[in-house]
Amino acid sequence: MPKAKRIDNNAQARRIARELQPGATVALGSGLPSLVPRESPPDTSVQFLTESGMLGRLVLGVEPSVHSGFVDSNGSPIAFQPGASVNSTVDLAAMLRGGQVDTAIIQASQVSRVGDFTHWTSSETPDLLGPGFSVDLAAGARRVIAMMPHVNVDGSSNIVLDCSTPIDGAGCIDLIVTDIAVIGVTASGLELLEVAPGWRADDVFALTQAQLVVSPELMEMNCDWSSFKVLASKPPEKLFASGLDALRDLPNGAVVMIDGFAGPGGTPHYLLTSLRDHGANNLTIISNTAGIARVVNFGTPPGKQAIDHTILFDNQQVRKAIASYPVSPSASRPTAFELAYRRGEVELELVPQGTLAERLRAGGAGVAAFYTPTGVGTLISEGKETRVIDGKEYVLEEALRSDFCIIRGHQADTLGNVVYKGTSRNFNSVMAPAAAITVVEVDEVVEPGKLEPEAIITPGIHVNRIVIRPTDFSPYE
Repeated sequence: MPKAKRIDNNAQARRIARELQPGATVALGSGLPSLVPRESPPDTSVQFLTESGMLGRLVLGVEPSVHSGFVDSNGSPIAFQPGASVNSTVDLAAMLRGGQVDTAIIQASQVSRVGDFTHWTSSETPDLLGPGFSVDLAAGARRVIAMMPHVNVDGSSNIVLDCSTPIDGAGCIDLIVTDIAVIGVTASGLELLEVAPGWRADDVFALTQAQLVVSPELMEMNCDWSSFKVLASKPPEKLFASGLDALRDLPNGAVVMIDGFAGPGGTPHYLLTSLRDHGANNLTIISNTAGIARVVNFGTPPGKQAIDHTILFDNQQVRKAIASYPVSPSASRPTAFELAYRRGEVELELVPQGTLAERLRAGGAGVAAFYTPTGVGTLISEGKETRVIDGKEYVLEEALRSDFCIIRGHQADTLGNVVYKGTSRNFNSVMAPAAAITVVEVDEVVEPGKLEPEAIITPGIHVNRIVIRPTDFSPYE
């Protein structure tokens, strides 16, 4: 056993902070992971997601007020930089399952040779088991780091062949940072990457039950910020000069979500015209309607026509529409979609409005499919799997995701946080998380901090690009 000391928890946190890339979203579990933000560079652009639902960059070096209402995963008061948002547990889980989190940091009590883990809270409650949010953290993040002591209080190893208690995640762990070593979890086993100052590989072997392979580039753990260069740290630029600039890389054949109800509220009119001018074709659009604002004239000034999905059908850019209300309420005034459908130029997948909303939500939340009683026994359920649950029949509906999403907000800050105006929110907020690239059209862009954290509906984690609607643009033509 070496005479050298183990590194302390703060040093472990500093070592883990080196693993976090600029602009990354990092979810923190309870326990030791809450130290990581406090041991990160003061100018970091990493945004942290706590189990309490806070998302943003922490204010470091100040004592937060206990009356702030903001707490970390341990329930301790924290202070956030301008631009933070407050999210519900449902939204937090959706961010994890939906693939929005780059790294999760958990405190494990044991990690096995294949990356299985038992969370510290489960070990503390062996008769009940209480993994809390650790299961969600480990299953949802792209990379999972375990922060833990190398040995238990009784001297037994925490890096084991197989976990001795029920596991909270199977094959989830990618990197282990202990008080004496850094260990990578690979397909072929555990690799010793770093040892604490004064420690040798043999010393670590002696305290590790699972077999370790020594990296050919084995080095000493370095937890001192002054000894290495911090990567340039700046939030990504999301504001685009025009709608066409924001959609320039939208390819032919893309799936595009477009918000819009029957009237002008909530429709991204400027981005719609940008998509028309872009000219991408063979598109599949997902929307509540398929362009009925032009024929129902809700709120349309006399002598004008509302800009809606019609302009895409007139321009022959759409191959298929997934919608809940694609037709005009008047048979004598068919929509452009209806006419194209009758000519056999476009396909239609009809979805009840509530089911459409839930399929969108599921897509953004990483839920592959769900059962609903809506549409059972109708054309909606034809060809779909059904199941009887508690004596009631349900139909299986699959989640919806898209390549691009164009939505309408009222205000956004430069980080992409969005608030809506009145009932124009409708499908906008549920579409934003379900796209690979979400573009929002807003009236105004403000600096971070101008939007109250509790007022933010769509956090910037879901928004990739922002476009300001020109002041001289009209939603009518």
